Amino acid sequence: MCLAIPARLVEKRDNDQAVVDLGGIRKPISIALVPEAEVGDYVIVHVGHAIGMIDREEAEKTLALFAEMQAMTGAEVQP
Repeated sequence: MCLAIPARLVEKRDNDQAVVDLGGIRKPISIALVPEAEVGDYVIVHVGHAIGMIDREEAEKTLALFAEMQAMTGAEVQP
């Protein structure tokens, strides 16, 4: 099973690289598959690569569900 997580793009770098915010944690990723992504956009991240874009509303719904699941289980979710 694969999991891709919505993350907000916070910085674009050279060579198709970027930084995303995943629940307060900033991670470097590749945006080679979504070069049109701009700072503030939400992307779907899988193993360090943005594999698609997602609209803000859908991303926020998904992240809220993750937070709800975390609260119900008491488990810490690592991005």
